[in-house]
Amino acid sequence: MDFKLEVVVIPVADVDRAEHFYKTLGWRLDADFTAEDGLRVVQLTPPGSGASVIFGSGVSDAEPGSAQGLYLIVDDVVAARAELASRGVQISEVFHDKGGVFHHAGTNARVEGPDPERRSYSSYASFSDPDGNGWVLQEVTTRLPGRV
Repeated sequence: MDFKLEVVVIPVADVDRAEHFYKTLGWRLDADFTAEDGLRVVQLTPPGSGASVIFGSGVSDAEPGSAQGLYLIVDDVVAARAELASRGVQISEVFHDKGGVFHHAGTNARVEGPDPERRSYSSYASFSDPDGNGWVLQEVTTRLPGRV
């Protein structure tokens, strides 16, 4: 049985502001529905992704900005960072972790620049949406065994 991650719910305070931000990233607007009871559901999908994000009014009880560690996998973190910066996104410089395995929470142990060997899974950049939900770009050029 396949279990495919389809949707991640992110908590936002201002639905229109969030929709504008994610569209600025170049994400496809899949849906924007409002029900009579005030429920509003907005769904957007990053380019090339099989999973989408949903946010809206009455969609989540979580505190806006509390979603952290949301990963976007890219082939070239330097180019992806430049693209987002050109769209006006406040994004960190590319970094790698001093331990070389996985980056620490927050900004602890960040070393400026991509991984010196440009190993897959080892170079990052980070940004937040207007509510503070935290996103990480991770460069993956060669998948680990068992991954498609």
